[in-house]
Amino acid sequence: ERRIWLYRQPTDMRRSFDGLSAMVRRHLGREPSDGAWYAFINRRRTQIKVLAFESGGYCVWSKRLEQGQFGTADQADDPMSPAQFLALLEGLDWRLVRRRKRYEKPRKSVAAGASAW
Repeated sequence: ERRIWLYRQPTDMRRSFDGLSAMVRRHLGREPSDGAWYAFINRRRTQIKVLAFESGGYCVWSKRLEQGQFGTADQADDPMSPAQFLALLEGLDWRLVRRRKRYEKPRKSVAAGASAW
């Protein structure tokens, strides 16, 4: 599942590839080429930019609302799920929605010194 990190402070939307990737390193303490997406919202909450590293290069996607604002996000430092990110883009507040329990495949853990076979 793709990890999507939201930078929670207002961001200058004039920033592009280099400026956004520097913010990821400096403020989020992460490597922007790690396969995750990094989302940034402006002060008025009317524009969002997403920085991603795909197929050997950076991509920047942007969405500007003609009306309304993007919602707020939790203050947790955890990544957003794709469903939460889509809800943010659509103006939904996922904190008000009850998430139903779903099956999750248990993750395999390999004991120290044990074979992975």
